[in-house]
This record gives sequence, structure tokens and C-alpha cells, in this order.
Amino acid sequence: MKRLIVAGSVLIAIGIICSSWGFLGHRTIHQLAVYELPPSMRMFFHHNMNEIVKQSVRPDQRRNQDKEEAPKHYIDLELYGDSAAWKMPLKWEDALKKYGKDSLAHCGYVPYYVITMKDRLTAAFRSGNKDSILFYAIDLGHYISDAHVPLHVSENYDGQMTNQKGLHSLWESMIPELEIQQYDLRSKHKAHYLKHPEQNIWKAIRKSQGLLHDVFEQEKEVTKSFTEGEKYRVQIRNGRESKSYTSAFAKAYSAKLGKTINERMISSANLVADFWYTSWIDAGSPDLNKAFQTTASKEEKEKLKKEYGAFKKNKLLEKKLLISRQGYDKED
Repeated sequence: MKRLIVAGSVLIAIGIICSSWGFLGHRTIHQLAVYELPPSMRMFFHHNMNEIVKQSVRPDQRRNQDKEEAPKHYIDLELYGDSAAWKMPLKWEDALKKYGKDSLAHCGYVPYYVITMKDRLTAAFRSGNKDSILFYAIDLGHYISDAHVPLHVSENYDGQMTNQKGLHSLWESMIPELEIQQYDLRSKHKAHYLKHPEQNIWKAIRKSQGLLHDVFEQEKEVTKSFTEGEKYRVQIRNGRESKSYTSAFAKAYSAKLGKTINERMISSANLVADFWYTSWIDAGSPDLNKAFQTTASKEEKEKLKKEYGAFKKNKLLEKKLLISRQGYDKED
């Protein structure tokens, strides 16, 4: 989630307002990341799959109680100066010296917080504390996924500065909800060790920034073909007028964007798996199954085999194995 509010009266009526990737997106990304782990990690994570998937939205929910949570989800690169994505320090300590805590809190610092969470996950693996491992793995995956959303790297996070209010939820929540049946949710990627994780998360940030132009411009192009009444659906709620994008507009915008959202979702899962694996390696590659006595039953092994096969063939949705489509996205 980028900010606590959506500027103006444009609301995207899909359950979660302005939520990063929405419940569907985050939960899908976390599930896919599990399949990309090596066998030495995969069974432990799969054994805890329901918790990993369901709790993947926890950082967004936490923002309601923690006023310091929001800037951990984004970075407004324009506020850091020209070419900030290439010039900013890679390490938090150096950024703190250069910008100060208040500026970082105001402008956002998601790439730095990803590394903080990676270090905490590594420590959790070393300690052998199951609850800590799951907690930090889940939260780390959330922040990495947020870094893959173009609107999380811009001051114009909701199109509020370009008369495109509501763009945030349209891109990362409404369109995936409408289009996921057409998405390719498989990946040939296998988790690999990141020698320089700071560089990898900044690479994701730069890619997100590079996509920003199309995010804004394609919305403007599609708008030319729609009247106000065709673009928005107006409703009166509690005596107040609200607008929600029509499905027709969302689908037309999605068509203009092509495979961008689908690809960012898969890229998120790939990097989440890499960070989980790197944290585990840095902790000394502890035997997760032995440590937590999660010896899989024959039924669980068969279940994982079935899911993994469906993942590799892009049949998770067809076989009704995508957890975010089994009721979790309707909870909370």
C-alpha cells in the first residue's frame, strides 16, 4: 500500500482501496515464490503455505496502527533529486547520513527497508525460531513486491498530480482482479544466491521507474476513447458521491499496457524467492525440515508435487490451486 488515502473522490470499488497489488496480487506472488525455492527449503515453506499467503498483506494492514509503516512501502524518487535511482547510496547508513531520518520518512525508503528485513530473516534462520522465520519471510516478500509497482516509486503515486486520480488501485488491484485468468503464472526461474542484494532491489526500483511513463500516458490514451460516463460509474454512498472505474475502461487500459502487470508480478515472485534463499544461505543453510520436525506425509508430498506441476504448466488457476482464488481474498 502506498499511502493511507486516495486523493479526491475516485474510489476503486474492489474491496481494498489503494492497496499495493491488492490481496490477490500479494498472495499470488508469495505462493509462486514458494515453488521457486530449492527442495531443501520448499517443503518447509509449503508446509506453512496458508499462513505465508494469507499474511502476505499484513504490512498493509499494520499501517492503520503504525504511523511509521507507510514510508517502508514506497520511495518518491523525484524528491531525492535528478537521477536519484542511480545516484542514491545503496546502504541505509549512508542514506541516513546524506538525507537524514525525517527526509527519508517523508520521501519513502522501501529499497533500504527490504535489506533491513533481509538481515532480520537471516538472523531468524540462524536462531532457528520458526515464528520469526515466517514473520520476516512474509514481510520481506511484501516489501519486495511493492518495489515492483511503478506507482510506488513516484510522488505522483495516484495520478493526483496529472488529473488521473485513482490510477494507483486501477493498475495494481482492479486490473489483476479482472484479468488474472489470462495471466501466465508460471516461471522457469529457480531461486539463486544474490551476491549484492542491495544492487538487486535497486535494479527492481529502476525498472519500476522506467515503466512510469507508460503507466500515465497509456491511461491518457485510453481515456480519449471513453466518455466520462463510460469511464466511471458514479454511486452515492452515505450521502456522498463516489466514482469507480468501469470494467470496460480497466480492460481497455490493461490491453494498452500489454503484459506489463503480469510480468511485474512474476518478477516480484522471482526476487522474493531469491531473497528468501539468500537469507537462508547467509544463515548457514540450516536443515529446516529437521529443525521444525516438518517431515512431510505422503499426502503432503503428493499435494506439493501436484501444485508444483500445475505451476510449471500455468495451470494453478485451471486446477483451482491458486490460494488467493480460494476465498482468502474475500477475508478481513
